[in-house]
Amino acid sequence: MNLLFFICGFIAIVFVLFISIYLIISGLPAIREIGLVDFLFGTEWASTAAEPKFGILPFILTSIYGTCGAILIGVPVGFMTAVFLSKVASPRLAAVVRPAVDLLAGIPSVVYGLIGMMVLVPAVRRAFNLPDGASLFCAIIVLAIMILPSIISVSETALNAVPREYEEASLALGATHIETVFRVSVPAASSGIAAAVVLGIGRAIGEAMAIIMVAGNVANMPSLFSSVRFLTTAVASEMAYASGLQRQALYSIALVLFIFIMIINVALNTLLKRKKG
Repeated sequence: MNLLFFICGFIAIVFVLFISIYLIISGLPAIREIGLVDFLFGTEWASTAAEPKFGILPFILTSIYGTCGAILIGVPVGFMTAVFLSKVASPRLAAVVRPAVDLLAGIPSVVYGLIGMMVLVPAVRRAFNLPDGASLFCAIIVLAIMILPSIISVSETALNAVPREYEEASLALGATHIETVFRVSVPAASSGIAAAVVLGIGRAIGEAMAIIMVAGNVANMPSLFSSVRFLTTAVASEMAYASGLQRQALYSIALVLFIFIMIINVALNTLLKRKKG
């Protein structure tokens, strides 16, 4: 069994290394030709123009704003739902809510995008009197809903894994049930909750299909109620017909996206280690 576990872990590491090497080899040529500063901080993307421009700063900022907005909405809602299911709700009520959460996880992203396009986008257009409701705001709402299942499931599992003795000791010292939950159970499950946040961030920053349908897919600088394009949607919308430098630039966007996710993982893991230390 030790050998089997070692092989599985080794295969996972090999896949990560393969993806990393492939993206680096495919993405660096465009960055060298365009220039790192012009590529990362250029504000105009016109990949099919007579004089093409490949500035991805609008995509980077849009992805950051969209992910942060989704996390600000989704993490508190998901975390509090996990606390409710794990520590507050009766077993009968939890047995009803939990399958609904699992069902959210099983819905394809294109369905989220379709519902957002048919319901949310027209509602935003009417509510704010906009010419087009497809916007960063709609993308944030859809992403916040999409990351809920991951955050709820992983956080609830982490909370359920807290030893019962911790909570009993807190209650014996005179703490209330809610005080025990937030001062004992939640800190003890902090690593699992952080993992849930990482999964949520990865889902938010890596989503493409649903975002194409509700964000407008226009390479504008990010504004809450304007059509925007994310890093993922930039790759998904042009890769089918891209060639030459344009195709290499799309690989470079994928490399930037991959680096973002790696930085987020390393930062959160470092933060948790310092907190434990």
